[in-house]
Amino acid sequence: MAPDFLESLARQRRRRGPLLLGGNPRQALALQAGLHWPDRATGAGFAAFRLARRAGAPGALLSMAAHGPAGLRRARRQKADLIFLSPLFPTPSHPGAPSLGPFRWAAQARRAGRPVAALGGILATNAARVPPPCCGLAAITALA
Repeated sequence: MAPDFLESLARQRRRRGPLLLGGNPRQALALQAGLHWPDRATGAGFAAFRLARRAGAPGALLSMAAHGPAGLRRARRQKADLIFLSPLFPTPSHPGAPSLGPFRWAAQARRAGRPVAALGGILATNAARVPPPCCGLAAITALA
């Protein structure tokens, strides 16, 4: 593992905050970390992560991405701790991709049955337009 990653891991452990790794269930288990799972992803190790999570593996939080009703259903079935529903607004990271918009995003989030965070095109200029029941904001481009 890269020294920068190990340094970040140690810093996060000292802060006692959750750590989630993107798309690598085996590494997440090895590091006693949580997992962020992409929408429509398949891959080795996810079943093992789910089993370890059910058995009470330390740090085994699960967040999942969802881009519509099918992704939300999948995340609900997996009992995700948090769902990132996106894209709320048009986003430069996916040019031309249709966004949900505040009304459709809110309608889908209300039916999620799990905590939902907003992702996609969120900037300081539109963050106030994020509708309830949003439990958090996530950003990529705004933080870059």
